[in-house]
Amino acid sequence: MHRVLYIIPLLFLLSCAVSKAPKKEFRGVWIATVANIDWPKHPDDDVAKKKQDFIDILDFYQKMNFNAAIVQVRTAGDALYPTDLAPWSRYLSGTEGKTPSGFDEPLKWMINETHKRGMEFHAWLNPYRATVSLDTTLLSKTHDYYQNPDWIIQYGKKNYYNPGLPEVRKKFNQIIEELVSQYEVDAIHFDDYFYPYKVEGETFDDAETFSKYGLPNQTLEDWRRSNVDSLVKDVHETIKKHKPWVQFGISPFGVWKNKSTDPMGSDTKAGQTTYEDLYADPVLWVQQGWLDYLAPQVYWSMEYPVASHKIIANWWAENTPNTNLYVGNGTYKIKNNADKAWEKKNEIPKQLNYARDLENIDGNIFFSAKSLIGQHEKVNQKLRGKYYRLPALNPGPLNKLVRAIQLPAISSIQLSDQKLSICISHTDNVPRFLNLYLSKRKESQLIGKQYLSESDMEGCYQFNLTKKQSRSDLQMNISDAYGNQSAMQSINTN
Repeated sequence: MHRVLYIIPLLFLLSCAVSKAPKKEFRGVWIATVANIDWPKHPDDDVAKKKQDFIDILDFYQKMNFNAAIVQVRTAGDALYPTDLAPWSRYLSGTEGKTPSGFDEPLKWMINETHKRGMEFHAWLNPYRATVSLDTTLLSKTHDYYQNPDWIIQYGKKNYYNPGLPEVRKKFNQIIEELVSQYEVDAIHFDDYFYPYKVEGETFDDAETFSKYGLPNQTLEDWRRSNVDSLVKDVHETIKKHKPWVQFGISPFGVWKNKSTDPMGSDTKAGQTTYEDLYADPVLWVQQGWLDYLAPQVYWSMEYPVASHKIIANWWAENTPNTNLYVGNGTYKIKNNADKAWEKKNEIPKQLNYARDLENIDGNIFFSAKSLIGQHEKVNQKLRGKYYRLPALNPGPLNKLVRAIQLPAISSIQLSDQKLSICISHTDNVPRFLNLYLSKRKESQLIGKQYLSESDMEGCYQFNLTKKQSRSDLQMNISDAYGNQSAMQSINTN
């Protein structure tokens, strides 16, 4: 009897936790390729191991009901896919400019594997980082460092593209155009590297470019910000011209401005800020409608004195209401930081709770993929058992095109050993999801998602069910990349 009394409150708490989870929520993870942070583990690994390591990352986060992978496809003037616009990345092939043996189309393969798991693929690029060190002997002769040396500025221990040059922006737009046109990406994604983080005693030498292109009465700082603004605006237009449903997201440094320099800024004491030091103004980009989502990197703990996660997350929620807003969480800091808050298993759960309690925050992204795999099991248990116990729909882009979604033609439905297979065909070239629901009296509950590619007009899709689900009434519908949904249809498994 005592055991029953303890179990009932526990079940009640679990049910409350599940019901609190939004039905539409972005759950992303950054997969970093620069310096082989997450993948590949080593550039000299054979293709089979590289593929298995990537699949292992996807499988881990699929089981956690994540719905998006943000994969770094360009790290520093290079590419993890075949292109005439940049050399092959040495992080993939071992030598920059060398085609990875037996792996001619890694990006198409990664996109396909991601989609097979019902997850979106966001192609992550660094626009302005040209090299990760000053050792240029590692560079291919086809790298812009050699092909367009007048585009490059050395600063600190790296080389950067000069953001003030129109030809730099033009080439980057060509890169985006190729990616969006040739690959079935769901989004283009930039991180926080615009103008470089400031290095004491160093000068970013763009005075000549400023003299040539700066407007009368325009300060150097405002001119630099206008250069980044132009890139963001151009990229947005390029994406939407080719595939309006493909999203554009940026993950800026967590602090826009400190209140000490601008009353509108956050009550923080960050040593550098995205507006004043990186010359990036995400508040403006949101106001102008150039972004589908913003994901500020709020990598500090909840009560960190200098830059509190709570204060910063709240600031973005209040100041960028006209976009999908996701919080970037620093899972890499768990038990790996001088701030003692990261020693506790509930730091990330507290951050997720806080984000869900704020009206304008629509999800989270974790940095980086390896931070939870094979470690921090108590944190993972909380994520799996409470926060991400059920799947969630992906938020659509802001420029939502309202369109009628037709249910596909169903050729067969088969249920065997708790595996549900649905074979369908459709004629729509906008990517979308096949959503499986548990039919309930008040509101159907999403229990599975499968990605329907823009190029595959037919296919069979499998859902793994629990014993209870396999005996329950099931329904399905279709949601397109804009977030439109079809009518619900009951599934007959008899």
